[in-house]
Amino acid sequence: MSRPYMPGYGIADAASGKGLLPWSWAVELLENARRYWLATARPDGAPHMIPIWGVWLEESFRFMTGPKSRKARNLAINPRCVISPERADSVLVLEGVAEIISGSVAVRRFKNVYSKKYHFDMEPYNDPLTVIRPRVVFGHIEDFENHGFTQTATRWTFDAG
Repeated sequence: MSRPYMPGYGIADAASGKGLLPWSWAVELLENARRYWLATARPDGAPHMIPIWGVWLEESFRFMTGPKSRKARNLAINPRCVISPERADSVLVLEGVAEIISGSVAVRRFKNVYSKKYHFDMEPYNDPLTVIRPRVVFGHIEDFENHGFTQTATRWTFDAG
């Protein structure tokens, strides 16, 4: 956990650690958001962003999508992507790498959690399960009147393995 490098924005001193957000804050946003924004890159490098539903489970973001969807086709070519939970007063940006998981236990767990979260029966769906594991996550609280952004800007870095 550290401060993101943002010259000119008045980010608080990283050495003190004061105001850094705990990882539990990020996990709460990831678990409780209803909608997320997924950003991928098209084959020509052009950006593609779309709102999706998904769940934070076992330290990764998970969602299902048909293999012919634009997001699935983009991720098949370039698995690097960004997920951000939709939230007005807090910002969280998760940069990660997507992979397709096919194990029946993983799919069953996902469907159970997803069905409870969204009150939506996932049983009939057999689309591939996409798992995005975080590499770098940025977060801050948007409270400009109290300098929340500059005092709470936090970066978490994860092992690429």
